Amino acid sequence: MSTRTSRPEATEPASEVAGAAPVPRRARRGRRLLAVGASALLVAGLAVACTSDDDPSGNATDPDEVSCTPEDLPAAVTADQVAAADTDGTTIKLVTHDSFALSDGVLDRFTDETGITVEVVQVDDAGTLVSQAVLSAGNPVADVLFGIDNTFLCRGTSRGVFVPYRAAALDDVPADLRLAEADLATPIDVGDVCLNYSKAAFPGGAGAPEGLDDLTKPELADAFVTENPETSSPGMAFLLATIATYGEDGWEQYWKDLRANGLLVTAGWTEAYEDAFGAGSGERSVVTSYASSPVADVLYSDPPRDEPNLGVVADACFRQVEFAGILRGTKHPEAAAKLVDFLLSPTVQEDLPLTMFVSPANETAEVPATYAAHTTPVEHPITMSPAEIEAGRDRWTEAWTQIALR
Repeated sequence: MSTRTSRPEATEPASEVAGAAPVPRRARRGRRLLAVGASALLVAGLAVACTSDDDPSGNATDPDEVSCTPEDLPAAVTADQVAAADTDGTTIKLVTHDSFALSDGVLDRFTDETGITVEVVQVDDAGTLVSQAVLSAGNPVADVLFGIDNTFLCRGTSRGVFVPYRAAALDDVPADLRLAEADLATPIDVGDVCLNYSKAAFPGGAGAPEGLDDLTKPELADAFVTENPETSSPGMAFLLATIATYGEDGWEQYWKDLRANGLLVTAGWTEAYEDAFGAGSGERSVVTSYASSPVADVLYSDPPRDEPNLGVVADACFRQVEFAGILRGTKHPEAAAKLVDFLLSPTVQEDLPLTMFVSPANETAEVPATYAAHTTPVEHPITMSPAEIEAGRDRWTEAWTQIALR
């Protein structure tokens, strides 16, 4: 059903775990709203847009029955249209999740280059972001959305959230990352959700898990903590990895075996990674996190060290791709297109690895040495098509809840 082809996160200043890396911003998805700029706009826009919305996928369980494009595809914003537009003095809004982070001055460079001012509005997590965008489709609260990933992509594109636009640097993005049909969204970054383990608990790697099967073995009883897929992006990615690996006939039994072996489920990444796993020093020695977790572990270590305290299981990692798109109904489509282009430009792409701990989608971007040195390469990540995820998501999460939580 899936193919195995081949995300940590921007950090806050200090960690609550002594000697550990600070908490990645992306990991805090699911916490309260953090708004930069006109946060009240979100509430006002949703009040207008809260109407019932047909589900184009219905209750389909066959991906072939799911269309990820809206019935009425909007006219595309073209490169010629963007080039001819006078956008100097325009102010646009970028709506994104609460993990969004760029270095100081990066968006100022965009303003200097284009004359466009960007106001950033941040909401809780990717799921909330997409749900609110669907409710306000055609009457958006912003002009550009960043942060919809491949697990929610079809839900957003099928409901007419975006206007097609082919980004100027799209040819520099690998074909396997261009998952949005009709150029309805542009891939911006990529990351892999993987098992992390404590090196202290497994000296020299002895006894550490090498794949999903190992988590059900008696030797790793009460060792594993993961996140709830209904409230956590990495939790959903891990669930999808198990479904892709064991198939429809085997994934439910796998989760029953996990639970029998002492599985712990938390609401989000922070509770799993910081609290239960303790950034490698907690009661749990294996956690669902990211291939780039060791980067933050080294970069923010106190006292400084050159080697991470974490190991990454490169087998059975699920690939996440994040996208940006022009919101349908924006009054500033050309300025919005320029912001999408900027997000895919080297200026932003080369900033992402050490602010959001993700890899650039643009292959021409240079990756910082620290990131390259400590991110675990994943040669054969697990992937699913957006249509496949949309077809199965509700059914899978309902079954998972019955098995893992009740």
